[in-house]
Amino acid sequence: MTASRLLHLRFFAVLREQAGVSTLAVTTSARTPAELYAELVVSRGLTLPAALLRIAINDRYATMDTPLSPGDRVVFIPPVAGG
Repeated sequence: MTASRLLHLRFFAVLREQAGVSTLAVTTSARTPAELYAELVVSRGLTLPAALLRIAINDRYATMDTPLSPGDRVVFIPPVAGG
């Protein structure tokens, strides 16, 4: 049996627009940001390919395969353009 964990998510830019919120608390059995993002693609209609995103967990950059723990603060950061 996979344990559920409460996570606190934050979205920026196009992801915020697609999710319809800037923050979200979710209960999930996702073990990694990759699994979590796959769930969000279905549940919130996110369309950016996961390979284009940066991830931060608890204010530190992480990878898509970093293990998640209950209470983690997860930020999916889309690519940004600038000059």
